[in-house]
Amino acid sequence: MKRKGVEQVDDQETPIDRLPFDLLAHIFALLTCFKDLAQTSAVSRKWREGVKESLARRQILSFSGWKVDDDSTTRLVLLAYSLKELDISRSRWGCQITDRGLYQLSTARCISNLSSLSLWGTTGITDTGVVQLISRASSLQHLNIGGTFITDISLFAIAGSCPHLKTIVLWGCRHVTENGLLALVNKCRKLESINAWGMRVTVDCFIGLLTISPALQIQPKGMLPNIAVF
Repeated sequence: MKRKGVEQVDDQETPIDRLPFDLLAHIFALLTCFKDLAQTSAVSRKWREGVKESLARRQILSFSGWKVDDDSTTRLVLLAYSLKELDISRSRWGCQITDRGLYQLSTARCISNLSSLSLWGTTGITDTGVVQLISRASSLQHLNIGGTFITDISLFAIAGSCPHLKTIVLWGCRHVTENGLLALVNKCRKLESINAWGMRVTVDCFIGLLTISPALQIQPKGMLPNIAVF
């Protein structure tokens, strides 16, 4: 016979608490609001472990539009072991990421397996933090670093650490020069597209890039005159 105390606990157990742990984690993985995740993890120990497991299974994580800082972002990313795509771009009320946050993120297990990373508009970061993070992100294929104040130093790091890079957004990166772009195109031989809107580089620079890689797409279309590269 069960003791009375145990019977009372069982009687109070809700249907969702009787679900298998894997199914509970799957349900929590459907939550997209980080506030909801935080509140869910506070319900019970089982739910807290379920939230952790749901994060460990996620392949896509976006903080775009959420007001998070270095520490809160890092706490979640450190648990996302299977992550492939990470978006910490800044919107009007969005991420407040700094170099400190990028340093912390660089220690996450998932960083070396990321195929896509967006740092769009995160004006609180500099070359120092970007270099630290990018040096660990050797599997990157798609990188959005537009709207930031990076310089050639970051592009040199990308060129040396991301041999599989296919697309990069440098929208409005006005401190990047021809030297950084040349290093990028010379070393990232799989590069297919560069979004260079708003950059302070000459048409001759882009022609030089196309001479190195004739199939390279310079975005947005219409930036360059019709030219033939032999």
